[in-house]
Amino acid sequence: MSSTTVNIHEAKTHLSRLIERAERGEEIIIAKAGTPKVRLTPVADARIVRRPGRFAGSLKVTAAFFEPLAEADLASWEGSSEPVR
Repeated sequence: MSSTTVNIHEAKTHLSRLIERAERGEEIIIAKAGTPKVRLTPVADARIVRRPGRFAGSLKVTAAFFEPLAEADLASWEGSSEPVR
């Protein structure tokens, strides 16, 4: 990944171009008086496609699921390093 540093005046002048470059994966650093201040990065796509029933038939709950935990495991879940008595 390439990196480019631009000053604030240049960033204001060419903001649209810099945004396009950042969207393509280039790291854009905006500096003030030569000191890096911010990084221009694209916003991740927050839309998550959910498909109900996606795992239907692929997960199986066995009788072991309902068995009590071992003392050491239970102690871990309880936040203690010693088994519960």
